[in-house]
Amino acid sequence: MITIALDAMGGDHGVSVTVPAALATLRHQTALKLILVGQREAIETELARHHATGGDHIAIHHASEVVSMDEPPAQALRSKKDSSMRVAINLVKEGAAQATVSAGNTGALMATARFVLKTLPGIDRPAIITTLPTMHDHVHVLDLGANVDCTPEQLLQFAMMGSILVAAVEGKSRPRVGLLNVGEEDIKGNDTVKKAHELLRASPLNYAGFVEGDEIYTGDMDVIVCDGFVGNIMLKTSEGLARMITHFIKQEFKRNLLTKLSALVALPVLQAFRKRVDPRRYNGATLIGLTGTVIKSHGGADALAYEHAILEAVAEVKNNVPARIGQELAAMAARGAVA
Repeated sequence: MITIALDAMGGDHGVSVTVPAALATLRHQTALKLILVGQREAIETELARHHATGGDHIAIHHASEVVSMDEPPAQALRSKKDSSMRVAINLVKEGAAQATVSAGNTGALMATARFVLKTLPGIDRPAIITTLPTMHDHVHVLDLGANVDCTPEQLLQFAMMGSILVAAVEGKSRPRVGLLNVGEEDIKGNDTVKKAHELLRASPLNYAGFVEGDEIYTGDMDVIVCDGFVGNIMLKTSEGLARMITHFIKQEFKRNLLTKLSALVALPVLQAFRKRVDPRRYNGATLIGLTGTVIKSHGGADALAYEHAILEAVAEVKNNVPARIGQELAAMAARGAVA
């Protein structure tokens, strides 16, 4: 049975999202146990609202403190040692859980997870990786905000970790890796990107070269690498664009009686479109490069989105992702493929 610790208090909505998401996940995941970490009374009250009890598949682990969404990471790390976030991560370190999921403060989660779990040998910094939909299927992108400034060597490490994750979870033997840049030509980009380009070309990865911004969603890459400054702006821009397109479509269909009737005819297509671009179905970013599995849910996630974050944790535990990354990196180093 897989055991996952949930930071039940984290995010904008706390137990009103995390508890129903946990119960929904357990309805179709029979070999799963979820530990709800947080203030016991709040968790029990929410469970009672859903007419649920503990049982064999759900447990409560009390934590007296909560990390707020705007709390400085250093302060959370120093002064909130009994926070639901910290306790959930501790359960992974102690072996009581195989992964943790939190919708809490990203900076605090990264700082706490790195302090408690440590990074894998050969990895300078953890990165944030998530899945985005594309015209062909989907793509994994990293880093999405953990590291604003990166060295070429760190970008190479991100590429290796992303490639190993995709190979493990999706069974692709040679994932295609691209490096996000302002053009496809070798002369384009800053010195960091150019140096990373050379390192990636010399690596054993299936490196396909530079990728421009429009190719994120139209191309056929499995992994796209960038620093956290670029990645976070790209992600937030994409989320805003998706909301704008959805808003425009609704506006046009509500324009007059004829367009409203057209909307009824087009309803199945509109529902299919909404499902394909629904960011909730891609929720769950991995803090990759740690010795344990930590999944970051969007802070404003609803129950469906949080459920998908839990499922991402399940998939990575099943495929033993941190251990596989460590093993692959050690093998590459032994072959002299990486420093």
